Parts: sequence; structure tokens; C-alpha cells
Amino acid sequence: MTGSAEREKGTPGRLAELLIDASTEAVDAAGGHSGGVYLRSSTSGLLRLAVLAGLPGPLFRPWSRLHVDSKFPVADAYRLGVQVVLPNATETMRRYPQFAASLPFQFGSLYVPVISRSTTYGVLTVLRPSASDATEVLTGLDRMTRLAEELGHALRELEDEHKDEDGPCVAWDGEPVCVHPAATHRPEGRMARFVWDPATAVVTGDGSLHALLGVEPAEFSGTAQAIADAVAPADAHQVMAALRATAAGKPPPLPLHVRAADGTTRLLDLWTRDAGPVPPGGGHPVSGVVLDPGRAPMADSAADLLPDGVFCLDRLGLVTYANPRAAQLLGRPREELLGRPLWEGVPWLNQIGCEDQLRGALLSLGPVHFHVRRPDGQEKQEPYEGDWLAMAVHPGQNHLTCTVAPSARVAGPLLPLVPVHADGAEAAENGVTSLAPLYRPIVLAIALTEAVTARQVSAVVMKELLPAFGGRRLAIYLLQERHLYLAWETGFPQGFLAPFDGVGLDVKLPGVETLTSGRPLFFDSMQQLSDAYPGIPLDAEVGARAFLPLIASGRPVGSAILGFDRSRSFSTEERAVLTALAGLIAHAMEKAQRYDSEAALARGLQQALLPRRLSAHPQVETAGRYLPGTQGMEVGGDWYDVVESGDGLALVIGDVQGHGVQAAATMGQLRSAVRAFALGDRPPDEVMSGTNHLLIDLDPGQFASCCYLRLDPASGLVQVARAGHPPPLIRTPDGRTRVWDIPGGVVLGVDPHAQYPVTELRLEPDSILALYTDGLVERPGVDIDDGIAALRVALARAGGPAARPGGRSLAGVADRLTATARHAADRPDDIALLLAARRAKPGRHP
Repeated sequence: MTGSAEREKGTPGRLAELLIDASTEAVDAAGGHSGGVYLRSSTSGLLRLAVLAGLPGPLFRPWSRLHVDSKFPVADAYRLGVQVVLPNATETMRRYPQFAASLPFQFGSLYVPVISRSTTYGVLTVLRPSASDATEVLTGLDRMTRLAEELGHALRELEDEHKDEDGPCVAWDGEPVCVHPAATHRPEGRMARFVWDPATAVVTGDGSLHALLGVEPAEFSGTAQAIADAVAPADAHQVMAALRATAAGKPPPLPLHVRAADGTTRLLDLWTRDAGPVPPGGGHPVSGVVLDPGRAPMADSAADLLPDGVFCLDRLGLVTYANPRAAQLLGRPREELLGRPLWEGVPWLNQIGCEDQLRGALLSLGPVHFHVRRPDGQEKQEPYEGDWLAMAVHPGQNHLTCTVAPSARVAGPLLPLVPVHADGAEAAENGVTSLAPLYRPIVLAIALTEAVTARQVSAVVMKELLPAFGGRRLAIYLLQERHLYLAWETGFPQGFLAPFDGVGLDVKLPGVETLTSGRPLFFDSMQQLSDAYPGIPLDAEVGARAFLPLIASGRPVGSAILGFDRSRSFSTEERAVLTALAGLIAHAMEKAQRYDSEAALARGLQQALLPRRLSAHPQVETAGRYLPGTQGMEVGGDWYDVVESGDGLALVIGDVQGHGVQAAATMGQLRSAVRAFALGDRPPDEVMSGTNHLLIDLDPGQFASCCYLRLDPASGLVQVARAGHPPPLIRTPDGRTRVWDIPGGVVLGVDPHAQYPVTELRLEPDSILALYTDGLVERPGVDIDDGIAALRVALARAGGPAARPGGRSLAGVADRLTATARHAADRPDDIALLLAARRAKPGRHP
């Protein structure tokens, strides 16, 4: 196990231990080959990969941080609190195209939220071989569910123990800890674990420790010096120093490379589970792992004599064996390969294409074949035939066996020499150019297709593009009437961009020139930007900037500014990718502008069609509320109305399927029809049937739900008919609420012969009748009955209709019932609410 990442970030050891145990057990229980745990971070809305079992962390770093609202299965499992089962790549592509595009390999995956009480801590994940359907993975899913429940309880206990500390105890902000899953542990004799307690000076281990060190249990004294002498006789002093430093809470850079008795390299990794003050008596107990990478199953003379190169990797990417021919072809001494990650031992293989092939082998468990060209500066060792190498990767349960051979003729897929770094942001901080985003332009493209407003497009760019390139600042300007107006900004000093809002196209500014010329502008430093545009205000003294033209189908849309906190260079490949991505952003912005125009038209139509005032009666108080959705077209077909009908009142609420101008127009037609029927004092069933026939005759390709009531204020008699609409709620004067579960017919616009039975009820004085649309009670992943039950509770707590001193007005009750939805940034659907209260005597007011 690698504990260095855990220590560097100061993560409590107990938390890491719980996550590691759950991950490795889940992989075994679900028949997977790898897995891990995503945990909430201290940054709101961000999940981080805390533990990764059976996969090398650097190859999967682009997926180590996810927003909870992203279109990924982990995010859905966390946000909705539901299990996500993806048995194969086909199902993954159908449900999560963005995720499938970023990892286009044949594998299945399972995701179970880690929940205790009402708190969701994270998501337990397992990646496994493909299955034909979900039924094949149900047994493993059940076992994962139990493990997730146990982990949730343990995390709750850990949180309770540290509840007085600042910040959340159960959170993860560091890099993932990479471990070997329990199902794929190395054979005994190649890896061993031990624990050293400095307080007792005793080392404890199992048979694997004695087998690896080649000592009999009876001959092993169990002291730190004994294990140091056995692990590395020539470097025993180095091992002892590392043990003492780790016990004191100051571990050296790990893993430690030491020499065994036969001169081969051994790796020693050390960590401590405790994060508190160092106790007296020598320090914290130290856990350790000894790895002998030179004793891989293939490390024998037969493999050493093979004419082609052969090397082995464990599932974390560590080179465990390399024959002399492999070392010769890869251009690295054999001793510099063993015990090191492949991308460190052979830096020129640290490129996007090679990483992609290794990911495929690790996830799909199938062989991959590809060609790669050695860099021009790579020293050639004879015999050597050409610049190209043919490589193959064959995955096994515990290892990847790789072959490498000279290739005079390239016949397979070619991998360009495009180096990558582990993380764009990290590389930028170190002043290094990162090309990691070259692998993921399709992810940004798919995410942009799902964004429909300018704000959503900007948010996607901020989440997908900036982190990939290590950027910290973003500004997007849109063109309107030959002026550029600021549509989105993040990361810039407050108010800095205000003077540039609304600048004309004749102003000499890089954001203007990139659009008018159609050429992107790149500045490696702020000084370079200042030299090119003397006198231009700068938001920082150090950094780099990229100005990109947003042009869609030859039409100017606007410009984008990417800001970096440190000076950096932009390679040819990076400039090309950024320019191409700017085109994607421009098309998305153009679509968003068309959407905004249609949405504005729909909003105007919706507001014009909703009633400006509700019909009144001396014995009835009414209140209505409408809230548009915040996703998609925003404006839907929800409506409500109160109409004088004979000597009483008609109350109606409805919901036209769909959103946009068409839904709003259909809503207006239905509202007019219902109002006409009500004014004629038609019974509720005739109103429903007549409106149903009208909608079918109009044939707008839409249907609608509706609930229609006729209330006699004098007697309190209520007659109601329902067409596929949620049932009304009733609150009695004593504060009790209930659902008026009445029979109903199908939605309007489907069946011309549909019947809508009428149900009667007598409404007591000072009771509240509540009609609502499903947007108020329905959320993704939550049963609508649970939403209706929650509304019942809210109605009970909201108070009566001001029929007594200290009571709330009905308008206040309506505000209370819609308060949560009104302040929510994410409303998937629009909402309509209509309340009515019958007073005991005419003219009685609050």
C-alpha cells in the first residue's frame, strides 16, 4: 500500500484505513478487478477519489475530481442517493455518454452511495468485466450494499468522535491512495507486511514476512534492527532512520529503494495510522510493506534469453520484471526500470496514446497491440531495427505482461509522441506545459451539447476546460450590435473586468482583436501581454493569458479569455486544441443565444396567459404561486385559475407536458376552454370531457394533467374531477392534513372516450384546500409519494388561513410552501400551487 499521499495531506489514518478496507473487500465481493471510494471534499459540490484499488493513480487522475452535478454515475449515486448499475459498455453509453466517451473500454461498473442517517459521505465503486445484463451482477451488488452500509456507520462514528474539530472530519482533499485489491495480492514470498511499535520495540508480521526475508520464525528476534538487517543488510542504517522518522510523524520520501542481500532492489513503504501528537516512548506505531520486485514469476533465465523484450507491470503500474532485451529496446538500464512506475522508468512513454492503451488493458482485461516511435534523441543500442517499436500488453489477474520488439514497418495503430503530465493544474503550478486535455476534447464536446443557456455553457467551460489546462480564470464575452458584453467571469479580481464590458469592435484590446482577426492570441507572460498592448490594465503581475475567438459557421459570436497564475508556454499542439475547442464553445454559445430568445418569448407568453388576479368570493380566500424551472427551456405549461361558476367558484390547476413556446401556447388554449366551461356552470366531469375533446381536436402532439373543483362557499360542498393529476391535500382547522385520494381518468389529450368521475367532499370552515403540480413534489430519484408526504407535513406546519388571531394569511402559507423551491438553484420543472380556504362567515378577514 502507498501511504505517502495520505501523509502528505495530513489525512487521518483511521479514515484511510476504513476506505482501503471497504474498497478491497468490495472488489472481491462484486467479482471486480478494481474499484475505490469517492468521498466528499471540503470544497462544496466536489467529490474526490480517496482510494483506488487495483489501478495506477496517474493513469486515472483526470477522473479523480468530479462535481456532484456532472453527468457521471458517481455523481448521480452521490447526489440522488441511489445505486447505479452499468453491466456493460453499451448500457454505459446509453445512460452516461460523457463517461463512456472519456473511458471507451469494455467494462462494467457498480456504484453504491455511502450513507448514514441523512448524511451521504461518498460512493463505493467497483469496475468489473462486462456482463450481458444487470441480473448477473445483483449478488455482488447486494454484498457491496452491505459493505457501503457498514462503511457509512463507521464514518458516522468517526465523525462523531471528531465533531468538535474545525471542518468536516470525514472529507478527502488529497490525491488518491493506490492499493492492491485483496483479490489480487502478490504471491507469498514477494510482498510482506509488518508493524513496528516503538513503545515495545517489537515487530509483528506473518508467514509472508519470514518467507520474503528467508528467515525461520524461530530465528527472527522481532526487533526493528533485525528487520532492517534482513530487508537490506547494506542499507540497514537507512531503514532504521526511516522507521524512526516515520514514528515521529516525519516520514522521508517514500517508497525507499534499498538493496537486498543479493544486490537486487527492494522497495520499503512506511506509514503511521495516527495523526495526533507523538506519544512518549518513541513515537507512533509504524506499518510497513516490503516489496521484492526482482522476484516476479517471469524473472528466470528462460525469459532473460528471449529474443524479444518482455517486462511485467503490477496493477499499479510498477515494473516488477524486465529482461535484458526489453531494457535495451526501451533505452534504460535494467536496474533503473525495476521497482519504478513505467512512466518514471521510461519517461518518453509518458504520452497520451500509451496511457490510453494501458487503461484499455487494465479496464477491459483484453490484450492491446500498438506501435510507438522512439524519440529522436533516444540513444540506440545495437542491434536495433528502425525507430518504431511494436508493443503488446496482455493483462492477467495480478500483472500486465508486456512485449516489445523492433518494427521496421508500422502496421498497427500509431501513437504520436505527445507527452503528458499527471495533472494540468499541478503542472501549471510547477511551470510545466500540460497536454492532458488533448485526450478529452470529446468530453467537453458532449458536455457542451447538454448545456442550453449561456450560463450553462460557461459553467461547462469552467469545469471541463480550465482544470484540464491548469487555468484559474475565465471570461466570456458575447457580441451584440458590434459591442462585446461580459457574459461570464470567474477568478478575476472583483470589478476588474467591468470597464471592458460593452467595448466596441474598434478598441485596441486583445479580446477584440482575436474576434475581428479570427486569430487566437497567446501570451506566455504578463510582460509579453503588456509589451504587445502598452498601457493595458493588468489583473496580475505574473501569469499567462490566452484570447480565443468564438466563431461559429463563419459568424462571430464573441471571445474567451483563459487566465493562468504562472508564466507558461503554449505548444503547437496545445494551441491547436484550444483553437478547436473555442469553435465548440462558439457553436454552443450560438445555440444558447437562440435558446435565450425562445425562452424570453415563452416567458412573456406564460406571464400573459397566467391570471393577473383570481376571482373572489366573500366566503373564500385564494392564493396562487407559479415558479418557472431552472433547467431546459425553463418555462413550462403549468397553470392555475379561479373562475366564478354559478353561485360558487371553480378552481383548476393543470400541467401541459413539455416546455417552451408550444407548451405555453397549449396551456393558454386549455385555460381558455376550462374558463368558458366553468362560466357556463358545467359539472366537473363535463368540463374535463369537453377540454379533453378540445385538446385531441387541436392535436398539438401534447397531453395535459388537470384537476378541476367546484366549491359551494355556503355549504362547503366540493365536487372534483381529476385527469392524471396529483391528488389535492386538505388541512383541517386542528392542523391535521390528509391526501384526498379520489378516482380519476387518464390525462387529457389521449383517449376521446375517457371518463372522469366526480367525487364530493364537504370542506369545513377554516380548512385549506391545496392543489399543486408535480414540480413541487417530484425530484429525480425520489418517489413522488414521499414528496407528497413532505408537502403534507409542510402544510400542517404552515399554519391556518388567518381565521384567528396570530394566524397566517393564505398568501403567507403559499409562500411557506414554495420557499424551498423558490430559493433552489436547481428546479428541474416548473411549479404551480393554488390554495383555497373557506371562511366561517361572510366578510370575515384576517
